[in-house]
Amino acid sequence: MRLKGFFFILVLLLLAIGGFFFYLIGKLLPLYFYIAEGLVLFTLIYLIIFYRKIVKPLNTIASGMELLREQDFSSRLSQVGQMEADKVVNVFNRMMDQLKNERLRLREQNHFLDLLISASPMGVVIMTLDSEVSQLNPMAVRMMGVSLEEALGKKLTDIDSPLALGLAMIVKGQTDTIRLNDSNIYKCTHSSFIDRGFQHPFFLIESLTDEVMKAEKKAYEKVIRMIAHEVNNTTAGITSTLDTVEQALSDSEGMEDICDVMRVCTERCFSMSRFITRFADVVKIPEPHLITANLNDIAFTCKRFMEGMCNDRHIRLRFECDEDLNDVKLDPALFEQVLVNIIKNAAESIGQDGEILIRTMLPAAIEVIDNGPGITKETEAKLFSPFFSTKPNGQGIGLIFIREVLTRHGCSFSLRTYSDGLTRFRILFP
Repeated sequence: MRLKGFFFILVLLLLAIGGFFFYLIGKLLPLYFYIAEGLVLFTLIYLIIFYRKIVKPLNTIASGMELLREQDFSSRLSQVGQMEADKVVNVFNRMMDQLKNERLRLREQNHFLDLLISASPMGVVIMTLDSEVSQLNPMAVRMMGVSLEEALGKKLTDIDSPLALGLAMIVKGQTDTIRLNDSNIYKCTHSSFIDRGFQHPFFLIESLTDEVMKAEKKAYEKVIRMIAHEVNNTTAGITSTLDTVEQALSDSEGMEDICDVMRVCTERCFSMSRFITRFADVVKIPEPHLITANLNDIAFTCKRFMEGMCNDRHIRLRFECDEDLNDVKLDPALFEQVLVNIIKNAAESIGQDGEILIRTMLPAAIEVIDNGPGITKETEAKLFSPFFSTKPNGQGIGLIFIREVLTRHGCSFSLRTYSDGLTRFRILFP
């Protein structure tokens, strides 16, 4: 029972005693009766003072404890006119001010951190204690290539994203570099922070794609220019000499075989020159002239252009378009060349007897899907690397050209074989 209850019980007892004395008014001497009644009245007055000095301050302090329990830091206690109790009230009010200011500071801090994480150019993935994804910022969603609903509440190994699988392999406290099949390179850090006494793991994902691509391009541009210069100068001199010798020997008898050898050597020089020129053309890709264009029309044109090659290989080439597709900004000439290269690569991957589907999707995306043998995990990590090719006679410049053009268009893209066995080259416009 609370102190206030005991106080009222005491008051009732005193009133009962006073009533009892009033009942005995005829049996006691008047002097004793008045003395007893005076004592009762004095006690009641004292109890009122006691209530104001002791019980009321205690009730005020109890109300303060209730405010603390409800975490209502905006309310304050009023002074009760009792010196010791007012000291407690003043300390309590100062404490409430500090708690309110601290809560406001933490709220502002958390809001700032939320804005910072949301606008960060780095991907942030926060995990629960059960190693499930609890939060992703917009950049992490974009890097993973999945929707927020597809990732929240799942383990990294259960998310259909190469980047998520790469993150799952990073040991806590370490930083690794992950190169994906869409030419993107990420520096990923696995760390943790303490919240309410527990360590929550999180991942920081920093894109190194632009820096690495610039360094690669600068390196292979220099190599290609040097090789092209040396090869073209050398072959020019050789072909000129071979032509001169061939003309001099053509009038002589018995020199037909030697002249044939001269012509073969000349043709090989021209082939080498054309070979190195193709590499040089990659370096000289023009800046795209962006105009508003309909992606369905461009895809249909490329489909009609590649039908002949696919028919020769008994490959069925289909086209599915979304009529509500938005117009996009692109360079039609460059993008058509990109799309033709993608379809050609898909057809060469299939070889004979297969199917290729070109599909456009909202809001602005296009896919080239084939049912070829697929891409191995080892090969995925090397795609879009300079001069890498899986073809016996490939030069490794097709995907480099595609990467350069799509990057200059600001597109995100990926090439990989999915769990259904189909290989998809997916291009998303900004």
